[in-house]
Amino acid sequence: MRVVFFGSGEFAVPSMRWLINSPHELAGVVTQPDRPAGRGKVAQPTPVAERAAQEGLCVERCDDVNAPAFVKKMATLQADLGVVIAFGQKLLEPLRSVFTGECINLHASLLPKYRGASPIHRAVLAGDRQTGVSVFRLVDRMDAGPVLLQRTTMIGPEESCQSLHDRLAGICCDALGATLQLLEQDPKAAGEPQDEARVTWAPKLNKQDGYIRFDQPAENIARLCRAMWSWPGARCRYIGTEGRSEDVTIAEATALPGASEYPPGTITPVLTVATATGTLEIHSLQPAGKRIMGWQDFVNGRHVQPGERFAALD
Repeated sequence: MRVVFFGSGEFAVPSMRWLINSPHELAGVVTQPDRPAGRGKVAQPTPVAERAAQEGLCVERCDDVNAPAFVKKMATLQADLGVVIAFGQKLLEPLRSVFTGECINLHASLLPKYRGASPIHRAVLAGDRQTGVSVFRLVDRMDAGPVLLQRTTMIGPEESCQSLHDRLAGICCDALGATLQLLEQDPKAAGEPQDEARVTWAPKLNKQDGYIRFDQPAENIARLCRAMWSWPGARCRYIGTEGRSEDVTIAEATALPGASEYPPGTITPVLTVATATGTLEIHSLQPAGKRIMGWQDFVNGRHVQPGERFAALD
């Protein structure tokens, strides 16, 4: 099949690489424009653009793929299919219709569960045991099209969002290959309509979604740390003696069972953190503006003492 690939984020890179090495013809790669990033606010290419350049591919950077001029440009490619993954723009019907088989999207959840921008974070945060990848035909409504194929996977009990992200990105390659094979056999395959009564949402995250409240159970906080690493991060404030304070992001932590006699947020005599139910054993964290470090290095460097505490950010 002759395919145009629409992708921007790191999640899309393995699928693009799979297409490059597949028997299918990659007619074009479309991504978002370079954006300012980092402390210097220097314009940076998307991960897809960066990888495509390494592969010697010509990349279309476009901030409005639905503009009439761009739609006409896509029509000249005479492609069979548009493949969309972690792209960041909505493809409207005039653009979708220039492809003989219209467009498919790969989404990191078992639709109709977790429509939206943050399905992987939400699955980890909810403590789900299973997730997967859905391939569906694009329609005007977000993530609402008929599902052509799904692949499932179990979520490890201590698996982080980053680990699950990377695994699902790999699973997308298998799902994409199987879907293209299906569409070669039946280009007009309709797919299975989604059950609107079972729809749940995974809206885009902001920094406040990662704020830790220690008046929650330790298990909830540990899941928050796994779900929010590396962005936006599970954040709180370390408050030491004599009013010393420092904002930190907890990268890895484990919930320990059992009641605690200390107020939530208090550092206990064994250097765990009291919560509403159970205690939190921190493994690694990142002080603001510094590199990630092990908990013992943090304890030694700041002379952390029992009775000091972690508090919620304002």
